[in-house]
Formats: sequence, C-alpha cells, structure tokens
Amino acid sequence: MSSLDNRFVFPVSDKVKEEVLKQDVWSVFSPSSGHVPKDSINLGQGFMNWKPPNYILKAVEEAINIVETNHYSVPKGRARLRNALAKFFSASFGRQLDPENEIVVTAGANEGMYAFEAAFLQQDDEVILFEPFFDQYLCNTTFQGGVPVYVPMTPPANAKTAVSSSSEWKVDIGKLRAAITPKTKMIVVNTPHNPIGKVFDADELRAIGKVAEEFNLLICADEVYESLTFDKEHIRIAALDEFWGRTLTIGSAGKSFSATGWRIGWCIGPAHLVKPTLAATTRIVYAVNSPLQEATAVGFEDANKERYFSTQIEEYIERRAILCEALDKLGLSYTVPDGAYFILLQNERIQLPRDFVVPDLVKHRPKDWHISWFLAQTIGVVAIPASEFYCAEHKDIGANFTRLSFCKDVDTLRAASKRLMDLKPYLA
Repeated sequence: MSSLDNRFVFPVSDKVKEEVLKQDVWSVFSPSSGHVPKDSINLGQGFMNWKPPNYILKAVEEAINIVETNHYSVPKGRARLRNALAKFFSASFGRQLDPENEIVVTAGANEGMYAFEAAFLQQDDEVILFEPFFDQYLCNTTFQGGVPVYVPMTPPANAKTAVSSSSEWKVDIGKLRAAITPKTKMIVVNTPHNPIGKVFDADELRAIGKVAEEFNLLICADEVYESLTFDKEHIRIAALDEFWGRTLTIGSAGKSFSATGWRIGWCIGPAHLVKPTLAATTRIVYAVNSPLQEATAVGFEDANKERYFSTQIEEYIERRAILCEALDKLGLSYTVPDGAYFILLQNERIQLPRDFVVPDLVKHRPKDWHISWFLAQTIGVVAIPASEFYCAEHKDIGANFTRLSFCKDVDTLRAASKRLMDLKPYLA
C-alpha cells in the first residue's frame, strides 16, 4: 500500500470497522429501505407518525417570519431557549440553572453526546456502556479514539416464561467495578432506558454514581425520554449527592415534543463540562437551527398552560396498553416499560418455518434478525432485533429479544395488533 493509500484508511480497529461500516439495522428494517414491504407497519424505528402540538407549530410559523430567527444563532444556543430550559428544569436538578454557563443547545441529543465525548476523550480512553445500549453510543466513542467497555444488565429471571417489569432488569455493580481500569474515563447512563424502558430509581443511580466518584469518572446522562415515565418518577443522577460536578445531562426536543426531525437537543451541567462541550459542538455544527430553537422555547414556556406533558403521558399509556394486550392474547412474554416507548418481546417461542428463506442481507446475523425479517415479510410488522444493542460477545443475550415501539397513533397500533395475531401458527 502506498503512503497515499495509507492516508485513506479508516482509523479504527478492524473489529470496530466491521461493526460501524456494515449496513446498520435502521437501513435494513425500514419500509423506505426497499428491503421490507412498503406497506409494513413500522414498529421498529422510534419516531412518531403525528405532528408536534399545534401551539408549537404556530410558534414555528411565527419564528420563520422574523428576520433575525432565519439567521445564525450563537453556538451555545438562542437565549430564549436556554432561559426556557433553565426555568423548566431547575427544580428537577435541585438547583437554579445558569442559562449562560450551564446549558448548551445541540443539533439533537446525539450530537450533544458526541460533542461531550469529543471534548473529553483522549486516545484509548475507555467508556462504560450498559447493555443493551442505543447503538449510536458505539460510534460516539470509537470515532474519538475511545474504547467501549460493555457491562450487560441482568434480565429478569422469568423473562422467558412471564411478563416482567422493566425495573427487574438490573445493573450488577460488581460487574461494573470489575470493568473499570486505569483507562476508564466515562460511564454512560440512560434513563428512561432504550430499549428496556427501565426508569432507574435513586438507589440504583446512587450506586452507579458512587462508583464514578470513587474512580473519578465522568457521567454522560442520556435522559432524552425524561418526559415519558408511567407511574414512576424520573430521577436525575446529576441531582443526587455530589454527582452534579461530574455529570452532563442530555435532553431532546424530538422526544419531548414529537419532533424527531427538528434535531434540537441540549446539554445541562456544570460550567467546567459545558464549556469544553460547547467548544466541540461549535466546531461540529457551529450553530443549531434558529427558528426551531425559538419554537422549542415556546414548547417549554407554554407546556404547563397547555397541559402538554401530562396529556402526552396519558396518551402513551393508552398506546402501551394496546400493544401489551395483543402480546397477552398471543401468550408471549415481554417486558412492560416504565418509561420511553419500547416493549422488549421475548422471541424464543417464535418458530420460523423450515422453508422460510433468509436472504444473505441478514443470514449471518443473530437469530433475532431472522425473526425480525420474518415478521416484516410474513405479517407486515417491522420490529428491531435487540442483539443490535449488544456487543459481539454478548449478542446471544440480545438475540432472545425483539424491540417493538408504540410511538404510533392508536389506529396504527390496533392495525399492528391485528397483524400480530397472524403469528399464532408460528408459536411453539
């Protein structure tokens, strides 16, 4: 290979390269991909099939008609949005947030997490990821030269045979401690959790935080589903004990206001973490969409008056019930989520016919890929194989589960439930 060729080598290990460059699960299991039937009902990807609320759409229209909001915003985010975030979230952090120094607006939550790692990770720094984990965490770490270290959460003991609660999935603190080395720099904590739907309680968060404190680790708190908890209180690890000083908390307008395409997110934390993150995001995107920042600010300013978040939770509880009822009729085991909008289906009873053809696209993937392919092709329901949320060494754990999302309207979920009944002949 010539020296010029060497300049164009993707600078990650062969193992990581294979993982991040292969066709990702979202590209395969999408009705728009050409791989699955176009008339499939998409319970795979976590985006809604409705618009943001009218009061926010009106704010978008108003913002677009103002000259100033059609141009660059300051990299840290528009003042109105940062002030709205500070006012809305200060109580949940147990402190008065400083909108000038403790909040930065990002191009979606994922860019915020990426910028945080870009700001603080050095070559070969290790990042603890609890499995299952949102797959973007992997690239966020490896693209900085970091090394992901995986700690699998323990599924419920009766996951195969009974309906269980997401609270029964547990982090083994002993395994967490065993995973830490002198190179460990950060722990990523996701609550409410994707894909489990677990809402971590204060004791669990405190145990994780104490480990971070003992080993002087940063905490990346992915809390994009903070507004979606069902009969459970969302607790912030940054609000517990003295963990504020080492924690950056990530939020999302896409998840909060059903606007996933807006790509408006934010990072909240102490100035010594926010300032370097701002430096990174300035180089990555410079500034975030100005009109939609203004509209997101209105979303928070008028949320209580519109009774927006409480109504949203009521609607999601109804949607969750529809999908759970369908799985109950099939007699399948699954995890009932306490937050977010995903259900983990235990898939071991689903038996593929011997003559069912699995194409090369998914043939060499774990069995849950085959099951998701079968669901899409046979009954027209798209689901996500949960092994995609595990590292190669632990994919056998995830292969027993399939992720279904209920961030769809009631009619769509009822139609999907009707199609799911066609699974009966294929259940062991």
